[in-house]
Amino acid sequence: MKRLIVDVRPGEYTVTRLAADAPLPAGLLDLTDVLVSVTRTPDELSIIAPSSFAMPSPAAWSQSKTEKGWRLLTVRGPLEFTLTGIMAALAGELAAAGVSLFAVSTYDTDHLLVKHGDLGRAVLALRAAGHELVVAPEV
Repeated sequence: MKRLIVDVRPGEYTVTRLAADAPLPAGLLDLTDVLVSVTRTPDELSIIAPSSFAMPSPAAWSQSKTEKGWRLLTVRGPLEFTLTGIMAALAGELAAAGVSLFAVSTYDTDHLLVKHGDLGRAVLALRAAGHELVVAPEV
């Protein structure tokens, strides 16, 4: 596998599940310079956003679930669609180190979220596999 450059982004992220018919929280798509992912399926509305974003109270949302404490690792892109095995390789390297992940792909690149407590092991595992990790300072 080609050596990748992976940026460890500052800040904490939250993954939220809402009912499939829930409206988007106001102001969510106004966030810039951070990852915001919104995926709607027939069964759910999933949102990934910085933990600092004030999501509505879970009591106000039917079928809501929230998982805090994620850290974001972003593969530097853009990546060509013809490339194969990038996510599989990264996921395998993290799995071998006992690190679970939440994966999101965009048009340009791949993003991995790992629990904050697993970040150190994730960085070590990816570096040991030959990838360059650039850790941004916390702001």
